[in-house]
Amino acid sequence: MESFSSKVKKELSKLNNLSNKNLVRCELQGYLLTTNSEKFITENEYNINRFSKLLSNTGTDDFKIEMQGNKFCITTKNKIVISEDIKDEEEAKAIVRGSFMGSGSVSNPTSKYHLEIVFQKEENAEIIKEIIQKYNISSKILKREKNYIIYIKDGQDIANFLAFIGANSSVLKFEDIRVIREVRNKVNRIVNCETANLNKVINAAVRQVEDIKLIKKKHKFDKLSDGEKELAELRLKNPEATLTELGQMLSKPIGKSGVNHRLKVISDLAEELRRK
Repeated sequence: MESFSSKVKKELSKLNNLSNKNLVRCELQGYLLTTNSEKFITENEYNINRFSKLLSNTGTDDFKIEMQGNKFCITTKNKIVISEDIKDEEEAKAIVRGSFMGSGSVSNPTSKYHLEIVFQKEENAEIIKEIIQKYNISSKILKREKNYIIYIKDGQDIANFLAFIGANSSVLKFEDIRVIREVRNKVNRIVNCETANLNKVINAAVRQVEDIKLIKKKHKFDKLSDGEKELAELRLKNPEATLTELGQMLSKPIGKSGVNHRLKVISDLAEELRRK
């Protein structure tokens, strides 16, 4: 099955935006920034396709393309340098898009949020990081062995990044999955919370029943007030009832806090008997 990352690159490889020669060069620069200034090697068929389109539109002879086994290799005679003054947003998008196509990947959002681009040189990673930061996309850089990795783990930032580089269909797919995942997570949190609360109620009811049975076993039931005795009998007969429900069952109904107070008296008496 084709990975989500591969689908993103497939979409980008088909972008029909090669009429602007300057943007073509910017995207090539992004590719080459991920490795070094002279050579880029890839096995990805969508990279091969995109490279071919970019090269055929450069109008220069600075680039050489050849196969090395099952790998695609591009070399250039000139050192690739990013201008410190990027003219506009389209140039910024082209450079970042090239770097992602060159060595980027994004996890399937059904499992986790993680996008990364691998660079051989730290200064090149910093270039891309600074570009996307200008467009409010947060990222971090870490060193992994001899490489430098730009990574993004926030779902919204990944969606913004994909939109920034032109992967619009992938953004829609990513957002659909993200919404479903986050709704599912929210439901799970609610269920877990309700389960925890239910367990808490059940455990409390079990302790209350045990306390009452102990008091009766020790023949100390008469130490309770009439109201406490009535509540104790109701609890024994209705172990599943909530405190509010118990309060309403009393001959003279009381609220939850009143029930809590009476149960506290019962609990204290049971603890006193256990210590003897």
